[in-house]
Amino acid sequence: MSDIGDWFRSIPAITRYWFAATVAVPLVGKLGLISPAYFVLWPEAFLYRFQIWRPITATFFFPVGPGTGFLYLVNLYFLYQYSTRLETGAFDGRPADYLFMLLFNWACIVITGLAMDMQLLMIPLIMSVLYVWAQLNRDMIVSFWFGTRFKACYLPWVILGFNYIIGGSVINELIGNLVGHLYFFLMFRYPMDLGGRNFLSTPQFLSTITLPLTTA
Repeated sequence: MSDIGDWFRSIPAITRYWFAATVAVPLVGKLGLISPAYFVLWPEAFLYRFQIWRPITATFFFPVGPGTGFLYLVNLYFLYQYSTRLETGAFDGRPADYLFMLLFNWACIVITGLAMDMQLLMIPLIMSVLYVWAQLNRDMIVSFWFGTRFKACYLPWVILGFNYIIGGSVINELIGNLVGHLYFFLMFRYPMDLGGRNFLSTPQFLSTITLPLTTA
């Protein structure tokens, strides 16, 4: 157990909290401690019954069962792997900027989810982070299942197809990729490569909130 504890504590802070919530919330639903119906994003319940927690719980919840368990575990691995790489790579020493990216992507996914009646938001947020990592490391050669190798920029689309094969919906992955592309374009591509205005900047209060993480 100490090895698991050491591994868990070694995960960078924001990824660690995200990973823990994505394990805990489905477990609570699976054990029946709280009905899973209260975790999903239902526009009517959120907008008209003021069940304001739903966009948050829908981000962490996934209905784990015999037909979905493998898809859940695969995407949990993607969360750990690529969120860790981003947080310790491009966003190393900048937890406020990384948290802002997650919040921006999450807000876009929630709005899309409400418009398209998407009840589960876990996979879109994970895919949006994976997409940003893939674009920031687009020329890196990555290995995938069965020894296949290709540039990282193709990874989000390979995973979209892979998730579809193992039971995904494609829509969730596609929304995640599009939101990730929106963030990458507004934060990096447009201002840095095209000389445009920087539309996104991290609010100061996020720097204050995450200050302990920079000094830890």
